[in-house]
Amino acid sequence: MTKPIQVLLVEDNPGDAHLTREALEASRLRIELSVVADGVQAMAFLNRRGEFAQALRPQLILLDLNLPKKDGRQVLADIKSDPALSGIPVLVLTSSDAEKDVSNSYALGASRYLIKASDLRGLQGMVDSVEQFWHSFVAGQLSPAQSGGGGA
Repeated sequence: MTKPIQVLLVEDNPGDAHLTREALEASRLRIELSVVADGVQAMAFLNRRGEFAQALRPQLILLDLNLPKKDGRQVLADIKSDPALSGIPVLVLTSSDAEKDVSNSYALGASRYLIKASDLRGLQGMVDSVEQFWHSFVAGQLSPAQSGGGGA
């Protein structure tokens, strides 16, 4: 049996976090999901500080852009500027479809930019995108450095 993929979801909306958790549980991937509600918690989790001292390092991060305490854009910049964290792929998962947010996220090092689903069909599409990304990343078709570019 394969080990589960360690995924960190950074999402301040409990409803969106719940829907994302349910969708990922239905995925063909074995995922162990950790959830934090703001950017400060995300960085504490990633750096294993405080209550997150025993946290497993995630292999994939799903990051909302609009977060309290520390904005998702700053979290993404901090992750990608830290040599210990920069190799972790970050999939931005947000409600914003603004071109500025899309291009800025890729410029900061996001691996993919996904729009949050508003219905079941969209939710399945998001899960499919996560699965496709993971399979291509693991298969070596994308190296961590190459996974930062591309379209939405």
